[in-house]
Amino acid sequence: MAKTNYALITGLTVAATLGGLLFGYDTAVISGATDAIKVNFVDPRHLDEGTANFLHGFAVSCALLGCVLGALAAGPISTRIGRKWGLLIAGVLFFLSSVGAGYPEFIWSAFGAVGEKALPAFIFYRVMGGVAIGMASMLAPMYISEMAPTNIRGMLLTFEQIAIVVGINLVYFVNFFIQSGRSHDFLMREGWRFMLASAAIPATLLIVFMCLVPETPRFLVLKDRHDEAKALLKRLFGSAEEAEKTHAEIKATLVEHTRPLFSYGVLILVVGILLSVFQQAVGINAVLYFAPHMFENMGSTPNEAYLQSAWFVGVSMTLFTLVATFTVEKFGRKPLLFWGAVVMAVAMVTLGFLFHLHLVSATGASGAAAGGSSVLAIAAVVLYIVGFSFSWGPIVWVLLAEIFPNSIKGQAMSIAVAAQWIANFIVSQTFPMMDGSTVLNQNFNHGFAYWIYGVASALAAWFVLRYVPETKGRSLEEMEQVWHRKKA
Repeated sequence: MAKTNYALITGLTVAATLGGLLFGYDTAVISGATDAIKVNFVDPRHLDEGTANFLHGFAVSCALLGCVLGALAAGPISTRIGRKWGLLIAGVLFFLSSVGAGYPEFIWSAFGAVGEKALPAFIFYRVMGGVAIGMASMLAPMYISEMAPTNIRGMLLTFEQIAIVVGINLVYFVNFFIQSGRSHDFLMREGWRFMLASAAIPATLLIVFMCLVPETPRFLVLKDRHDEAKALLKRLFGSAEEAEKTHAEIKATLVEHTRPLFSYGVLILVVGILLSVFQQAVGINAVLYFAPHMFENMGSTPNEAYLQSAWFVGVSMTLFTLVATFTVEKFGRKPLLFWGAVVMAVAMVTLGFLFHLHLVSATGASGAAAGGSSVLAIAAVVLYIVGFSFSWGPIVWVLLAEIFPNSIKGQAMSIAVAAQWIANFIVSQTFPMMDGSTVLNQNFNHGFAYWIYGVASALAAWFVLRYVPETKGRSLEEMEQVWHRKKA
């Protein structure tokens, strides 16, 4: 009896998750260059404080706007030229953006002559990189879901989040290596260039692997390349009979592959969008982007805060994303999402109260009691990371790749992932505003933002119970019938 070729399927999954690695790498790499961006691009303009802070913030976060554009473009690209070629294009764009962001004065002036003239070029390259990340964040889960058999699809889709976490952790060590033992002047002149340009290495890996892997069976059927689809399905599932059966199922759901977006009702799109929005509204990127600042608020020195971010956040995310990988097919998607949201709500509300009651001080705690409270605050952050990592981090990507029927998947996933990047941008912009507000800090002592994320986590738990369907054990074709029944 023929057996499913799990080695091939896993290999194709790992190749596609390099898109997730780029996602994680780009998320964290900018953190090592923020001071240099201000010194080299913003300060030479001699702007007033408010305008300078806005421009600095925009230069750091502008890639997120590119992510929105990339996610929206990924839908039409996935339908017209394919999932594989879309990921290849993303790799090329990310390579160009990495080199360009590290050398933005190219064409405009001599090497080393950064300044206000190079800022538009820097922003252009960062937005280009964002477009690549937005494309990859939608296309990689789609590619994996269309290659994987139903019984291990959820597990393989969690590889996307593992790759994101690996990318984040990798950057921590790359940035540490670049700045270790070097002067501040080196970091301001050259170090930031190496940090940003280093992203060209994983981009090159994605380009190479995408040149070697096949297109997905569902795209091949979509383009009437049936013989190629059957041959690939036979390689994946090990028998001509299983290949014929799967081919027939795919073909049946793609008969009307140009169906309108709302053919299955509005609820399906709302669920996909809110899954994406809640993944960001619970505040994960505020924790990732500003973790060192958070640990400094708890009384750590800057060096201690950096190491705490790398170890507490990075290690916790890695370990508990792996937990999701090995439990998603056993427990299902909904239970993991629900309990993860509950854990995050408890952690964020606790952290908010520790700040609000001045048990943790923005100027650093002192004394045995304060030290104990700082330990409790760090424990709350770790608990939050644990809750996110076994649930909303990996499982949202699983569900986005599973809930949409084939006939609208490209459009629907594109919109849902774009919504995720918009929410990401809003969270990353509003956290420093809330955390730095004099009025809020006089009343809540840095606790307000964490309460907001706690409330968002509680709402996310309710949303999962009320509206999110369980996809465990269902084929992508069976999910189409689920939404037909809900619409009826």
